[in-house]
Amino acid sequence: MPNLSVLPSFRLPVLFLALAVVPAAAQDDPLLALAARYRAEAIASKRILPEQFWEAVAPALGSAALGVEEVGRSGEGRPIRTVTFGRGPTRLLLWSQMHGDESSATMALADIIRWLADSAPDPRRDRIAERLTVVLLPMLNPDGAARFRRENAWGIDVNRDARRQVTPEARALKAVRDRVEPHFAFNLHDQNGRSRAGRGGPPAAFALLAPAADSARTWTPTRQRARRLAAAMATALGRHLPGRIAKYDDTWSARAFGDAMQAWGASTVLLETGALAGDPEKQRLRTLNVVALLTALEAIAADPAVPGPTAPYDGLPGNASTPYDLLVVGGTLQVPGLAPVQADLGFVHGGGVGATGLLLEDVGDLRDFAAVDTVDASGLVLIPSPVMLEAGGARRGIRLGAPAQLEARRGAETAFTISPSGRDRP
Repeated sequence: MPNLSVLPSFRLPVLFLALAVVPAAAQDDPLLALAARYRAEAIASKRILPEQFWEAVAPALGSAALGVEEVGRSGEGRPIRTVTFGRGPTRLLLWSQMHGDESSATMALADIIRWLADSAPDPRRDRIAERLTVVLLPMLNPDGAARFRRENAWGIDVNRDARRQVTPEARALKAVRDRVEPHFAFNLHDQNGRSRAGRGGPPAAFALLAPAADSARTWTPTRQRARRLAAAMATALGRHLPGRIAKYDDTWSARAFGDAMQAWGASTVLLETGALAGDPEKQRLRTLNVVALLTALEAIAADPAVPGPTAPYDGLPGNASTPYDLLVVGGTLQVPGLAPVQADLGFVHGGGVGATGLLLEDVGDLRDFAAVDTVDASGLVLIPSPVMLEAGGARRGIRLGAPAQLEARRGAETAFTISPSGRDRP
């Protein structure tokens, strides 16, 4: 998601200011205080090296309450570990970062591990220990995490390897599943920051899904239980971010692990973390991951049947895509050697969910499209730098896919500039 600083201060949309406000009732959520108290402060960036993660949680892993096991090695030999808590009859499996650039839940699992390791009296933790066996598998794809890219060292998407299981990461996850035989599973991801809660709605902070177990999208008892659990999580998240929770598409895929887990008998919930303005490192979203996951654990501990309404999940708007991360609208584009034209510019983050650099995606009449952030450049002349132009010759057209390097002028005055990292003052 673009840095909020890309927006000129005099045109900061009221919408984004309003979305940054946490409802007063939600501020009293005890799970927020718990997440803050047990935050692993050594992890402060979404770009986490595997070694950094395990170093950050190492003090907690010495707790007698936790069992740590190496369950496999990545393609490049990095350890894949589980952390187990509790002795109860209901078994849960949670895994994160099977896509290496999707780390929000990994950060949250570090905080949850620190809470689970604490020996101080806590009725909530004691109840979970007595009734549940919780198996956490953080950072399933450490080779991808080391590169901060989606795929593993072979360039394979581990979440599309549930059928063949040619990767050691997929085999490790399946082996843990077969050994644990979980009643519940949590597939933890980050989604594109341009995703929205409904077509034309605000950016989606989270998307939830009780995935299908077959191509007919049958509502089996296992999936129905996941649906009720997703409803409880949607309710908890909605108290903090009303209108910002979406429902992920439930198209079935035999290659996908969430769908496979549902078919293998675990009530599976997909949690996709989106984006929030002003939260480029996803630290607030990390905290809300803790809220969502502990809400789910408490609901299961209270009753493994997870009774309750499905309406909070069923009524979620669909997860819809937005074409652009940043729109610059209303300006006059001045390309050397060409006549000036009125043109809007659409920029996207290159390289997937974890990327930060803005690239030029589209030029033209883009006012009918939505974006995560929008800059109104009415009355300004937009002057692209040479890096945004085709190479060679006196007439150098605009180069789509080029890094953002743009100056907006009002006469001789520079109003603002845009670079791959965001907006800069003149």
